[in-house]
Amino acid sequence: MQELLGRIARLDPSASLGLRVIACFDELVVGNVNTRALLAAAASLAGCTAGFAHPDSGRSLRITAKGQVAEGPTPSVREDLTASVGDEMSVWLERDDDPWANDAIILERLALAVQIRQGDGRRAMDNRRHLGVLTERSSTPEERLEAAAAIGLASSGQYRILAAPLFAVWDGRPPGPEDVIATRFGPIHTIVVRESHESFMASPCGVGVAVPAHELDRSFRSALVALRLCDPPGEPLVEAEAYGGLIELLAETDDAQRGQTDTLRGVAHHPWALETVAALVTTQTVREAARVLNVHHSTLQARVDTIRAEIGFDPLHGFGRTRLGTAFLVHRLNRSKVLDLPAPGGVRGDART
Repeated sequence: MQELLGRIARLDPSASLGLRVIACFDELVVGNVNTRALLAAAASLAGCTAGFAHPDSGRSLRITAKGQVAEGPTPSVREDLTASVGDEMSVWLERDDDPWANDAIILERLALAVQIRQGDGRRAMDNRRHLGVLTERSSTPEERLEAAAAIGLASSGQYRILAAPLFAVWDGRPPGPEDVIATRFGPIHTIVVRESHESFMASPCGVGVAVPAHELDRSFRSALVALRLCDPPGEPLVEAEAYGGLIELLAETDDAQRGQTDTLRGVAHHPWALETVAALVTTQTVREAARVLNVHHSTLQARVDTIRAEIGFDPLHGFGRTRLGTAFLVHRLNRSKVLDLPAPGGVRGDART
């Protein structure tokens, strides 16, 4: 499916959107995520609230496009935006205007996924949200240990979180509990793996730091920062530990505060600035950085002098190199586009060919 998706995307990007929906739900079904996560995925793909109801049991759930539980009564839903799940259940999309081009396929895959999920005979698991507890900052260590035990994680083990968008392309699937977690950046596909996880490749994907089970919230936060530092195709996967403690430090810093302290904002207008800073923070000397950039040593020295004048400190001595590295990561986070993919539902139905 992923290979076919790539081929079609190169030929006709708009035609590939339906296959992206199918690939997304395939991943979620294989991961055995719960009904709330399936609804969150559908809502994100469609760009509107998605709902589920089981009248016989009185169970219903509505999830917004941001992955949050929708409050209030269920509004009147169009018949052409509703799909049956077996004989008793139904799913729907809450859209005020006419259906968009991919609404039908989103509903079809959501209904199929919910039917598979509800047929597992494990409905009691649906509301436990173990990964939600493990990744939530406000959960207590005791709550996380209880949630970890429920999904088979050892209290003495070391684990890390993998974070990816719903449309990440996986080359080899890592084993481990997974779910779709609502974040302020949108729904994130989240997988728990052991510290020494099997090799895999995903684009894009952030790999969190290794921690005990009761600290997986910390790994989750670092994985989110690592994900936002991805830059496919050049850097499709980022491991938090590759940056020492800098990513964890950034994970604990509020985005608004980071935006106000974007040291490189005044330098970035130079066309050579960001690649030069990248070379400086990943090499040991100016000469080595010049070789990486394939420029003369004197040219790079002139660039360093300009950077020094505009940021107000020496980027090559003492803590200056650490400050420059941190500033570089902050700037990349502030301009990250890795989670800005358009929703496949974003084409109106009357645009069909």
